[in-house]
Amino acid sequence: MTAQLEKRKKLKGEEREKLIAQEAVRFFAEVGFGGDTRQLARRLGITQSLIYRYFPTKAALIDRVYNEVYMGRWNHYWETVLADRSVPLQDRLIRHYTDYAKAALNHDWVRIFMFSGLAGESINLRYLEFLRSRVLEPICVELRAELKLPPVDEVPLTEAEVELVWGINARLFYFGQRRWIFNLPLDEDLDTMIRHTIEHFMAGARVVVPKILASRGEKTVKPSIRRSPSRPSRPVLE
Repeated sequence: MTAQLEKRKKLKGEEREKLIAQEAVRFFAEVGFGGDTRQLARRLGITQSLIYRYFPTKAALIDRVYNEVYMGRWNHYWETVLADRSVPLQDRLIRHYTDYAKAALNHDWVRIFMFSGLAGESINLRYLEFLRSRVLEPICVELRAELKLPPVDEVPLTEAEVELVWGINARLFYFGQRRWIFNLPLDEDLDTMIRHTIEHFMAGARVVVPKILASRGEKTVKPSIRRSPSRPSRPVLE
């Protein structure tokens, strides 16, 4: 332990900042955001004032944790997979969520997300807004195209459609809760459970989405004959 502490004392500024951020991720994932920087400093073997040299406030440290855990692990390739209309949407969703689960359903990601919500921190809202714009709304657009329904520039996207897609992410997060919050093992292979989730979603969406549009007054909703663009613009919500 002494040798490790001596090594840490010799770190350069950028390396020390990275070390503090990485330990903060583990610390908050373990104890929640009620843990203070004095405890974190003891774990690191440094002074509390040294933490504040790199992160002037606890809020600044939490912001860095957000970037480390959520933005730092985001893969823009997932968005490319969702937009590829040469592949059936069900297959795209299975591929996207299978890859996404490998980054998201881990100890730090799940527990920090839960603790953030309980503590009233902004991590949840920031990430969910990001997720909505990068994944949920685009899936709604792709679902319209897959079902040959009017595109969003003809019939604006509805909150009901977005809520339908939220269900996928809610179930995926529940898998993580079972493992890292409730300490309950998954009874089946995760990839298989994700595939079943997507198959279930698509079967329901084929029935429900046309009804959603019809309930908004689109009494004569019919499949659109216009070819949708391969890279749709960001949908506009009413």
